[in-house]
Amino acid sequence: MTLVLDRRKLLAGAGGLVLFSGLAPASWAAPKFSRYPFSLGVAAGDPWPDGFVIWTRLAPEPLGEHGGMPMVAVPVRWEVAEDARFARIVQSGEAVARPELGHSVHVELSGLKPSRPYWYRFLVDGAEASPVGTARTAPAAGAAVDRLRLAVAGCQAYPQGWYEAWRHISEEPDLDAVFHYGDYIYESAMHPATKNLLIRDAAGNVVSRDHFGDEIYSIDDYRRRYTQYKSDPDLQAAHAAAAFVMSFDDHEVDNNWASKFDQDGTPPEAFLLRRFAAMQAWYENVPVRRAQLPTPGGLTMYRRLDFGGLLRMHVLDTRSYRDDQPCTKPGEKNCRAADSPAGTITGKAQQTWLDQGLANTSRWNLIAQQVFVMPLYVAEADGSRKLRPGPDSWSGYPESRAALVRSITRHKLSNVVIATGDAHIHAIGTVPMRDDAPDGPAAATEFLATSITSGGDGSPGETPRHKALREASPNVALLNDQRGYQTFDITPKEWRTEVKVLDRVQSPGGAITTLARFVVEPDRPALHRL
Repeated sequence: MTLVLDRRKLLAGAGGLVLFSGLAPASWAAPKFSRYPFSLGVAAGDPWPDGFVIWTRLAPEPLGEHGGMPMVAVPVRWEVAEDARFARIVQSGEAVARPELGHSVHVELSGLKPSRPYWYRFLVDGAEASPVGTARTAPAAGAAVDRLRLAVAGCQAYPQGWYEAWRHISEEPDLDAVFHYGDYIYESAMHPATKNLLIRDAAGNVVSRDHFGDEIYSIDDYRRRYTQYKSDPDLQAAHAAAAFVMSFDDHEVDNNWASKFDQDGTPPEAFLLRRFAAMQAWYENVPVRRAQLPTPGGLTMYRRLDFGGLLRMHVLDTRSYRDDQPCTKPGEKNCRAADSPAGTITGKAQQTWLDQGLANTSRWNLIAQQVFVMPLYVAEADGSRKLRPGPDSWSGYPESRAALVRSITRHKLSNVVIATGDAHIHAIGTVPMRDDAPDGPAAATEFLATSITSGGDGSPGETPRHKALREASPNVALLNDQRGYQTFDITPKEWRTEVKVLDRVQSPGGAITTLARFVVEPDRPALHRL
């Protein structure tokens, strides 16, 4: 089937920015590529029952000016098939790779069959076809679903290790989707932790995976940083193997940013310029829909995905709408004073949206977001415990956590699971009904997935610091400092999480093992370790 493009339907308005998906053929260029233009691979995202997004970006010279592309619009053909050899092509069409969007292409497929795999590729004149990617459509709305399989990963500091965790994810069988919780890139010239990490090649020689260039601020800076990360073959393999549900956290813009504030006290009107450049580059380089296109006023990243009657996935944005982070030390600057009114991590509109979305009949609710929701505790000398400060987590916004618990309670839900990242550790636990009763009833379970590379090799076993935290936090079942990811195997009867760890990332050949398995049942938010 050939997709016929209706130019009138391809007009997308975004504030003062107007984009056309097609122009008269005379305005298109057919450049002669000096090198392979699909050097950044392909990707798919946000599966719906009738389709998903497919993505690529033309960059024949990835780290060259403009990726080696001329500053003209270039037509890109695409094909979708029911088989990997493209013997049964079911849709095809043409999109435009525009210089205004870094020569990226986002095609929102529709009209496909639910709950089945498809294969896709891109073509341009004068070059070999792109790599082939595959993705599954979601089950039909309300359909009975026997099983669903997801992976959760993120925090992939390029200088701090090899991306073999992504290769292992690409080899995971039967994945329906991958939730990327954020920190796809890191913005600094050199992350401070990298100074103490030695990266070696297969022969044992010390090599550099340093960032190209200084700290990034402009749109060209951010584009180049994404290019460096996306050139990695293991990351490309993971994108080609399954649809991603993309989120972002802080390092896509700047460490610990919150709404219009950064950690350095930059005037908001200046920081917002940087944030807009960063968000445009994020859109250009990940497989998201036009609904996530940034505007000068920001973008709407939070959204919902339904997988039949089995799972509703609520993807949150805990950066764009949060109040400034609270100060935790005397004399600290560029933060919210301790005597300020309680802040919000989601903003009122998103909080209301989430509450409304939790009113559903799905067997499970997955809240897919970025930072620790569950509280952690520390032991006092007298044997009591107190809440551990967490300015860059929901503990820095306790009213938001309380509002989430009230929403879950009001809807009488026992099936809420939270997927989290950011902390560079595996952390498994529950969100108590009350912060002052961590050993009491729980509102939800939480699975915080460790980093792909950030933090380097890490430490096997339980570190003394994590042991002390776990012993003071009865709601926490596991803390682990290794790299890796998690998988969720979801059925109507149980939610099974596998905690995957790599023995090393600072040198190639890291072996993947399953550190732990947990099961949750939909009628009770409690963890059962297998």
